[in-house]
Amino acid sequence: MQRKIDLFLEDFFKTQKKALLLTGARQVGKTYAVRQFGTKNFENFIELNFIENPGLKSIFQNVGNVEEIILRLSSEFGNKMIPKKTLIFFDEIQECEEIVTIIKFLVEEGSYSYILSGSLLGVELKDLRSVPVGFLAIKQMYPLDFEEFLTACGINQNIFSALKNCFEKLIPVDDFIHKKILSLFRLYLVVGGMPEVVLKYLETNNLFEVWKSQNYILELYKKDISKYDKKNKLYLNEIFELLPAELNEKNKRFILKKLNENIKFSRYENSFIWLKDAGVALPTYNVQEPKTSLILSKSRNLFKLFQSDVGLLACQYDSSIQLKIINDEINLNYGGIYENAVAQELKAHGFDLYYFNSKTQGEVDFIIEQDSQVIPIEVKSGKYYERHNALLNLLNNQEYEIKKSFVLCNDNLKIAKKIIYLPIYMIMFIQKNQEKKVIYKLDIEGLN
Repeated sequence: MQRKIDLFLEDFFKTQKKALLLTGARQVGKTYAVRQFGTKNFENFIELNFIENPGLKSIFQNVGNVEEIILRLSSEFGNKMIPKKTLIFFDEIQECEEIVTIIKFLVEEGSYSYILSGSLLGVELKDLRSVPVGFLAIKQMYPLDFEEFLTACGINQNIFSALKNCFEKLIPVDDFIHKKILSLFRLYLVVGGMPEVVLKYLETNNLFEVWKSQNYILELYKKDISKYDKKNKLYLNEIFELLPAELNEKNKRFILKKLNENIKFSRYENSFIWLKDAGVALPTYNVQEPKTSLILSKSRNLFKLFQSDVGLLACQYDSSIQLKIINDEINLNYGGIYENAVAQELKAHGFDLYYFNSKTQGEVDFIIEQDSQVIPIEVKSGKYYERHNALLNLLNNQEYEIKKSFVLCNDNLKIAKKIIYLPIYMIMFIQKNQEKKVIYKLDIEGLN
């Protein structure tokens, strides 16, 4: 199963001397990706898993210097410890917090390459003594995005090239290809991007087996909640169980009154943050003005809460919804599921998640920043996708200076003034452009 993380890992270790910390929700494929990369690109690959083998933690306890650590590792792994030819992988590091502070000295020593990983790291890292800035890079990993899913299903590069050409030139997709890719997108809504689930579908084509695999992952998440946050686990479980129902509502905003009629946001705030940091949920915050920088008008207590994987969201409804989605049954409300897929894709592409809501102008599903421009995005699952009064209000407001917008829908590509109607699957091409180098040379002539 080809993943974009594979190319990232190869490029990283060609150019960086740092260790890499790979974070992300449970079951997104972190361990598998590192094993594949390590065995392919290094003469020796050493893995220390602190859950499967808790005794390994003693290697890093009560040590005087880095030489002592390497000596202990050598005694454990013998002739595998070959300088400059060995990748050492520390997995489930939430069980061995010493690693993150010790890694600085291992990197400085310079004999080996290092990758660290684990689940719930966003939560656990807050409690660590110090993260070694300059010695440790952090990379977030997500479930398979739609492009990766298509690759896993056997779609070849020629199809991707043709679709991207249509996106870049803003021309309609061949009708046959459009219908095929749209049907695959509906399949993605059901299967999602968890590698184990995708593999189960490819092996069996059995949607019930898919549902069972997804249920297993959801149960793991619930166990994590009870294990790692005993104090707030009741709040966390309530919020997690409410995700499908909230996304099925008209405005999809998370309403605290569903939890408790008299509750205040401050009481639940840590629970929402925990779910975000654990990679389990994707909060999308309201902005009061669609202007750069969006973070300046972010409202922290007004948000939508999406599931980290759209397939897990579909599973949280019930197993009967799967065939209805795949068969595109018109009596089904797809809104929340479509929006969840878009939120998941945007986040994987590096965008911060925002939406716009105003009593006078209405609500727009997503607002992104790209090349210092604000771009509104509407997500339409039905046939009336050209109805979007709130979007028109933003585009007609001269104060906002919005040059273009996207409406993601089931129809083919077309343009209407500032609105670009895109097939929903073209979300895979809405990417955050790579950062450009900005050089500013200080002029101190006359001061020396």
